[in-house]
Amino acid sequence: MESGATELGPGIGGRKGWVKQRLTLGKRDVLETNYESLRLLNVERNGNIVYTYKDGKGNVVFGLYDCQTRQNEHLYTFEKDLHVISCSVNSERTLLAASLVQSTKERRRNELQPGSKCLTLLVEISPINGVKVLKAVDSCVWVQFLYPHDASHRLPQSHLLLVSEEKYIEQFHIQVIQEDGNRVVIKNSGHLPRDRIAEDFVWAQWDMREQRLYYIDMKKSRTILKCIQFNADESFTLMFETALDIPLSSSEFKLVNFGCGYQEEEEKLSKHLTLYVFTSHTGSLCVCYSQKFDSWEQMTYSVFYFHAGYRKTFTVAPGSGGSQVTKDITFLNLDFYVAVYLPGHFFHLLNIQHPDLICHSLFLTGNHTMANVLPQSTLQSLSGSLVLDWGYGKLYRAALNPPFLLQLLGASRLDCERMAALHCLLACGREQQALEAQIIQWISENFSTCHSFDLIQEFIIASSYWSVCPETRNMDVLLQYSSVLTWNKEIPGITLVTEEIPLPLMKVRSLQGYWEKLNSNLEHVKYAMPPSRYTNGVVWREWHNLVSEEEAGKRRSTAYMRNILHNAVKVISDVEARHLEPRLTPVLQEEDPHQRLLMGLMVSELKDHLLRHLQGVKKKIIEQMAVDYTSKLLHLICCILETSWRKHNLDSWALRLY
Repeated sequence: MESGATELGPGIGGRKGWVKQRLTLGKRDVLETNYESLRLLNVERNGNIVYTYKDGKGNVVFGLYDCQTRQNEHLYTFEKDLHVISCSVNSERTLLAASLVQSTKERRRNELQPGSKCLTLLVEISPINGVKVLKAVDSCVWVQFLYPHDASHRLPQSHLLLVSEEKYIEQFHIQVIQEDGNRVVIKNSGHLPRDRIAEDFVWAQWDMREQRLYYIDMKKSRTILKCIQFNADESFTLMFETALDIPLSSSEFKLVNFGCGYQEEEEKLSKHLTLYVFTSHTGSLCVCYSQKFDSWEQMTYSVFYFHAGYRKTFTVAPGSGGSQVTKDITFLNLDFYVAVYLPGHFFHLLNIQHPDLICHSLFLTGNHTMANVLPQSTLQSLSGSLVLDWGYGKLYRAALNPPFLLQLLGASRLDCERMAALHCLLACGREQQALEAQIIQWISENFSTCHSFDLIQEFIIASSYWSVCPETRNMDVLLQYSSVLTWNKEIPGITLVTEEIPLPLMKVRSLQGYWEKLNSNLEHVKYAMPPSRYTNGVVWREWHNLVSEEEAGKRRSTAYMRNILHNAVKVISDVEARHLEPRLTPVLQEEDPHQRLLMGLMVSELKDHLLRHLQGVKKKIIEQMAVDYTSKLLHLICCILETSWRKHNLDSWALRLY
């Protein structure tokens, strides 16, 4: 994980000395703040951070850090001795919802709702005005405002999720009006419409970025995972449900990503399991699960790859001299990858895009010198790739670090580690051209070190694949992403069991965006569709036929040949545009009709292959993808030759015959 990840908030929830230098709240003097009480409560969809602290008088102060302006804003102050469980601000910053636990002393004298342990309040803050009690109960409550999918689109009313420890979820619909100029107040505050979203659940997770609610309920001793999508038109839809084979009881209760507040309550509710749902824009759906460990001699965790139709259960042994495990496994979402790690013991970077072969995922034990860069404190995975470090009170956007992966590529002694590091670099690396140049330089010096696979072939195939993969779905079943089809060797320190699982049952017929991609992946698994990956066999046969016909004096139609040669011109132009410096190698220096014929045929055959399988993608986009893929492949070959030429101090005339 990148050690220099972007920090989103200036010292929110941090330690006393660090916060003292960084935090200011409007005109309030930072010296009046009780620094040790400063806590991050929530990260809203727009990236704004809601936090709280106690001032010098013991009052509870709510603040907001705007990630765009990098300014702090005072929201509200409760002049009472209260502990905050949960808090959320609507996108317009006109309403603040807060759930608070009262001290015994405050329960006796509270004029809002005496005797209740937990108060859930809705506060008008534009400007500060009325306070409405939504709930006054003896169980804990969590709150979360919904946000518009388009930040420029204002919703006519605010929608608030309310999650109760009594195992139900409600949605409140709150309409506001303006009075006396700019004063915003709640309309009909005495009766707010509400919907019952879910009930009798044992686990729930909020996806802030995608505005999705995942939850598990128990039906006849069966564990059922469901997902509700909150839509741009303010409706909500049950998208899927699926059986989840994990040992849960109806007495359990766990929430994930409903803010970051009231750590004591979070710890009390998470004694038995760690469970996360992770998705990516390519249509993957993963459930990561681990139980509390009975022994530190071995640790087990499972990943349900629903988009691939199977579950993998991993068992690992501690990697640092048998030291006792004192923390839980951490799962982090890194888009194409999920990181699983236990500080000081192991680090497992799971390839979610291509999970079939274990060699495409990186596993390091705690004894591995490269694992020392991992954080040693407890991390909490929030929505997307946001990570909260409880130990230092810092919020990060986690990302994979290409320099570290390059270093790992060079330091690894195992083929499986080299394979995994190479794929990770190509999938997640930024500044791709400079990164590829560094990889090629390393390959030129170490191409004979890999015994399980051809390093040059693997690099060319994987890099060409990733050059077009992000543009559309299902590319992993249409193009080769690896030269390795099977891997039977053991990975030191880890064992694996793979089992087929039931597929999610989609509840909606007309799907778009992520849901369309997920459904397409499920269809491939459901109907056992074999991969229709492109190969150059047809190209070579057609090329030999055309060359033979030319030698025999036969010619294909003029339009057919013109189209093929036009494709070749596009590829050559693209390759030349990628390489600005003068070439040492005698590649593309002279007009070779047979060479151009081969390039043009590859573009033509690849385009036809993609057109057959990519329904709904515009023809022009597919044509450009075929050109990009072919030119990328040729560019990589040229770069490898250039590097080899320089390494051996060859001139451009080295291959000329006299």
